[in-house]
Amino acid sequence: MSGTRSDAQLSFGDLDAPEFAASEPSLREVTFVVVDLETTGGRAKAGPDGRHDAITEIGAVKVRGGEVVGEFATLVDPGRDIPPQIVELTGITTAMVRNAPTIEAVLPMFLEFARGAVLVAHNAGFDIGFLRAAAQRCGIPWPGRPPVLCTVRLARRVLSREEAPSVRLSALARLVGSATEPTHRALDDARATVDVLHALIERVGNQGINTLSELRDYLPNVSTAQRAKRALARDLPHRPGVYLFRGPGDEVLYIGTASNLRRRVNQYFTGADPRGRMKEMVTLAERVEHVECAHALEAGVRELRLLVAHAPPYNRRSRFPQRWWWVVLTDEPFPRMSVVRKPRTGQVVGPFRSRADAADTATLIARFTGVRTCTNRIGRNARHGPACPEREVAPCPAASGMSAADYAEAPRRAAALIAGTDSAALAAAVDRIADLAARRRYESAARLRDATAATVEILMRGQRLRTLAEVAELVAAEPDGTGGWLLAVVRHGQLAAAGRARRGVPPMPVVESLRSAAQVVLPKPGPLGGALVEETALITRWLSQPGVRIVCATEGFASPVHSAGQWQGWAATARTARLAASDSVAVRQPESDSVAVRHPASDSVAVRHPGRQQTLGGAGIECLGGPVQPLLPGRQPFGVAG
Repeated sequence: MSGTRSDAQLSFGDLDAPEFAASEPSLREVTFVVVDLETTGGRAKAGPDGRHDAITEIGAVKVRGGEVVGEFATLVDPGRDIPPQIVELTGITTAMVRNAPTIEAVLPMFLEFARGAVLVAHNAGFDIGFLRAAAQRCGIPWPGRPPVLCTVRLARRVLSREEAPSVRLSALARLVGSATEPTHRALDDARATVDVLHALIERVGNQGINTLSELRDYLPNVSTAQRAKRALARDLPHRPGVYLFRGPGDEVLYIGTASNLRRRVNQYFTGADPRGRMKEMVTLAERVEHVECAHALEAGVRELRLLVAHAPPYNRRSRFPQRWWWVVLTDEPFPRMSVVRKPRTGQVVGPFRSRADAADTATLIARFTGVRTCTNRIGRNARHGPACPEREVAPCPAASGMSAADYAEAPRRAAALIAGTDSAALAAAVDRIADLAARRRYESAARLRDATAATVEILMRGQRLRTLAEVAELVAAEPDGTGGWLLAVVRHGQLAAAGRARRGVPPMPVVESLRSAAQVVLPKPGPLGGALVEETALITRWLSQPGVRIVCATEGFASPVHSAGQWQGWAATARTARLAASDSVAVRQPESDSVAVRHPASDSVAVRHPGRQQTLGGAGIECLGGPVQPLLPGRQPFGVAG
């Protein structure tokens, strides 16, 4: 497809045709005409300056019952020179269309070819909008309100974000195994769209959708009021940033991020987002504010901070953005592992969304470091043990009769494990798993394996976040793909400044300017120096992306050598074994609704049920696509957007 797609998006609800009201032919009996256009640009209608773009090529394929029954293809003389960028994109030059027929001659032939058929296009608003505008300028009657089907909308309804991160025609053609590769030539793209259409109809057929009206009901229903609010996105820029929907009382209803603000916000008014909560939010919205950002990282961080400030009701994660659980080593003569909300020290294990998960990790650490699990207060001159329950009831890892001096070694091992200077406790846990397996106590070994793998993950994650939070200043750069650099100044785990050095601009002066104007960040007592957990996690994930380079830093950014990171490979293997066992259970019990879908975990806080987006699994930008949600049993996500 050439040019920039128009913001106009036809609603299927607008396109009721009388000929389809009387009868209900099956989709196999419906004739589809799949059309694609190449143009000189993206402006179908004349703007304030009176200029508009024109069609350079029309390609169409007529199909019925899965079979091609006709094709239509022709170049069109636009009556002007074709811009160089369009020539580069499509390969259609001004010389090629010089002797081609004009749109006045071609359009009546196309309309006759498509008479009585359902028009299909990939982003129908663009193609049908150009055809309708051309008919109006030529004085050619447009055939009422013909039924139109947009394969972009259909793909977004049928395919999950994990299955189809992008709905570009080239991506969908690869996904469905199209016999024709899109080439930005009209007929080739139309043929590829036919394959995409057939694959999507095949998918909806499995859901009992057999007629055109059923397909229409299946697609997102966009009300007239919802479409009318598209004007709210009219003045938004085509740049990354954060958007805020505000209600009648100027309250913030919803906050999101986008790599392209206008395109993303526009989707709320076209039915691209089928969630009922979002439709309700759009109905209440009166205006949309936006904050432009230099790049995706800044947008993600700004969104997190705005969620904390406004707590919008339509963001799922906005209610308790700072409520986490942590495991700390208490400060007393006989220290123990304790689960708290607001630790006073930075040496902690976490964060956890679930208190139960935090308690399980605390128990495992205590078991293999020798830290007591009893909750009795023991004085400095007293001894451990007399007040503890019997070992058969609640076994305590600490031996009975120990003095404070004898006991001191156990909390030292626990502190070293948390700090990342000694992982002997993890080695002991792995040895215990092997011993249980050797004695054929496989269920006990599996339970301990899963708990140990989860502990390795949370320790490793916490150590990485603390390492970044301890760095006074770090400047990093990421290539922007056009020869420039995306820059970020990070101070104590928080984004202090963000900018961009475009191609041809020396980056170091931009870096120095950002450092001079960057926010002053003073660490506070507590985990991560008072930084938002999700913000530090988002920055950590960004720093680990391929291509990101550290420009300068006040001190090293690295995990301890003897940390839980050295057990990462073992934890990944254990995770694979657990997932394989879960899949086996799911196969044996297909009727059970309690079997969760599992995906391989990555450097993210693991979740029991996947959310829409999470910090360490993505860049924090709300878009149509995104990576598969990583999972680890029994943990919660670092989500960036609601």
